Amino acid sequence: MDKCSFCGRTKKEANMLIAGLEGHICDHCIEQAHSIMNEELGSKKNIPFDTINLLKPEEIKNFLDQYVIGQDMAKKIIAVAVYNHYKRLMQKPDAEDIEIEKSNIILVGETGTGKTLLARTVAKMLHVPFTIVDATVLTEAGYVGEDIESLLTRLLQNADYDVKAAEKGIVFIDEIDKIARKGDNPSITRDVSGEGVQQGLLKLLEGSIVNVPPQGGRKHPEQKMIPVDTKNILFICGGAFEGIEKKIAQRLNTQIVGFGASKIREKVNKDNLLQYIAPQDLRSYGLIPEIIGRLPVLTHLDPLDRKALRAILTEPKNALIKQYIKLFKMDNIELTFAEGVLDYIVDKAIEFKLGARGLRSICENIMLDAMFEMPSVEISELEITIDYANRKLERINLKILKAS
Repeated sequence: MDKCSFCGRTKKEANMLIAGLEGHICDHCIEQAHSIMNEELGSKKNIPFDTINLLKPEEIKNFLDQYVIGQDMAKKIIAVAVYNHYKRLMQKPDAEDIEIEKSNIILVGETGTGKTLLARTVAKMLHVPFTIVDATVLTEAGYVGEDIESLLTRLLQNADYDVKAAEKGIVFIDEIDKIARKGDNPSITRDVSGEGVQQGLLKLLEGSIVNVPPQGGRKHPEQKMIPVDTKNILFICGGAFEGIEKKIAQRLNTQIVGFGASKIREKVNKDNLLQYIAPQDLRSYGLIPEIIGRLPVLTHLDPLDRKALRAILTEPKNALIKQYIKLFKMDNIELTFAEGVLDYIVDKAIEFKLGARGLRSICENIMLDAMFEMPSVEISELEITIDYANRKLERINLKILKAS
């Protein structure tokens, strides 16, 4: 009779009995062994957050190059800002008593150009607590939506409620452009999800002690608040700022006057006006001057061209094609792509102006049937051809994909 080699339970007594080469193990023993492993090795596996892996700016950029294609200028600016920020944390008091201020960052770029990926990759390299929050859900205290302090609640949760670790973390505030002021003039009525949120963010960005609700603000009003000092938290803000090119163009046209105007106009690259972005453009878009002043490092992300999109598919460590090949390999299927398929995917992404994020949508639509059917079929090889990819994309409503 089959029984567990560890505890002696029979097949009837156990929920599951797994066979090995010369014995069996039951589900009870597996669970027990798992809990013992967690207790014994948990502290060894988890690197403590207080050991910040700070590299030199050039090494930081080289690390980012492994995961993010292109955007060299943005990588340089982020590498220097991050290096200076954590060098500032490590400084010891000296006779000169010079206090270095932190350099919060704002990234401006079209959707799918890699704003969130850059921030996440930096946090991965440094091994510091990191959280991504969406500015669109934030409102002033007392209104429906999330309080501004909820940004730090998530950071605390990701730091396992280690306040000291959280105070050295990174917060990425996405969609910062969505809290822009609704008009150029200060609002007469209350703008609780726009200008009101910007005013609330000021104290977080500049550095102050904030009482943070550990489980979120409104659902647990009786909870004890945790004081968190934001002086050493690095804030990275990102936004598409759709339509800001018009503000940049207006500024460039008003400044380009005189005899040399035509020559200067020729030098302006109208296909990528974002590279000329300046703080005054953010102000005219609707960010209040105080917020802009607390985000001193401003950089743009270039739109992705065909070459960059093609490289994104295959070159990064976590490239899309590598992910699909690994997924099929786990089912003992060797996945290959015929010549021209990857260029076809890139063409579709450019056609629908979806950026790097669109590559995933297109690949998922092409691979859906194969991922559904192949694990149940006895097959060892699968090749994706252009005809196969074209058939799979034709069946979906491309207009919906284009609008998304």
